[in-house]
Amino acid sequence: MIEVTPHIRLHENELVFHFVRASGPGGQNVNKVATAAELRFDVMCNVSLPDAVRERLSRLAANKINSQGQLLIFAQRFRTQERNRADAVERLVTLIRRAAEIPKSRKASRPTRASRLRRLEGKRRQAHKKRLRRSSCDD
Repeated sequence: MIEVTPHIRLHENELVFHFVRASGPGGQNVNKVATAAELRFDVMCNVSLPDAVRERLSRLAANKINSQGQLLIFAQRFRTQERNRADAVERLVTLIRRAAEIPKSRKASRPTRASRLRRLEGKRRQAHKKRLRRSSCDD
């Protein structure tokens, strides 16, 4: 059981891992051992996530979700399967935590009286400057 937030927990069987050969450092080992981890997490059919979190997650990670509604995370930073697997799970948990945060609603505000006066004064100054640049014989 993976605890994401106090209210959201993921079961290990909801995560599907595939291990493939990784590029990068590793010497001769890199050509023999499948160390890169590909994590697949079904966002659309998951029952552990509340609907609002699922919706925000699908918007947040839209470019990582395939046509079947699965979130794909590819981890190959480390040289071992275990560390790449842990890295992929950690990245998934971070994404879900970000999606679980309820965004603050924006409250419409109006400019203050002082800021309106500053803006108008600046416009007056600019107009005066332009007026001074005009030629005296505007025909």
